[in-house]
Amino acid sequence: MSATTNPTWLMLGASSAVARAFAREAASHGAGILLAGRDMDDLERQAADLAIRHGVPAAPVPFDARDLGSHRAFAEDCAARAGGPLNVFLAFGVMPDQAEADADPDAAAAMVEANFTGAVTVLAALAPVLEAQGQGTVVALGSVAGDRGRKRNYTYGATKAALLTYLQGYAARLSGAGVKVLCIKAGPVDTGMTWPLPKLPFMASPPAFARAAWARAAKGGGDAYIPGIWWPVMTIIRHIPTRVFNRLNI
Repeated sequence: MSATTNPTWLMLGASSAVARAFAREAASHGAGILLAGRDMDDLERQAADLAIRHGVPAAPVPFDARDLGSHRAFAEDCAARAGGPLNVFLAFGVMPDQAEADADPDAAAAMVEANFTGAVTVLAALAPVLEAQGQGTVVALGSVAGDRGRKRNYTYGATKAALLTYLQGYAARLSGAGVKVLCIKAGPVDTGMTWPLPKLPFMASPPAFARAAWARAAKGGGDAYIPGIWWPVMTIIRHIPTRVFNRLNI
């Protein structure tokens, strides 16, 4: 992921624990950082810490995944701010309880808009920037939940399955421009999103996840499970017969 000029990583959803960890990982390799999100006070503190700790340019940028009409201007602003080739790390998303999504159509719609529609519109807005520079890497945070609809979180899983399909086509579009697109099928990460849930297996810490994501992105695009143990686990889950699967509380 090197170039003559050090790249700038745009962190979409920069206040999330995973994005924070990936920003620190990228900065430790000399990359400039653009921290995009809604909590500008938090992003300003992060930017100052990255600049002091790693000696790289870092700046906050206001961004709202659900403000779809702002995404084109946002992409143009980020392109102007980047000190080198622009790379993208997409980490925003919400995961309310499935019961809440079942009971409240507005909650379900908000999750779809935040997790999928917002991702599509901002990535579409960034595509011309990536094509024009003729290089770059896009890393998007998917989920093992997208591999099969489970009763505990099927609406969330559906947004991640849709995102994977979109990213596959997005990768095909950008491949001719030399841009790599990687969808990370993440298992549970020890963040605020998972704290309310029961103890989950194979939980990764944000720093360990970020190191693995950085190393995998250096190998190219496609999709990958992190931690890798989820590849055999999800292979088994995908192949459980429906009549058995529907009786499982997973």
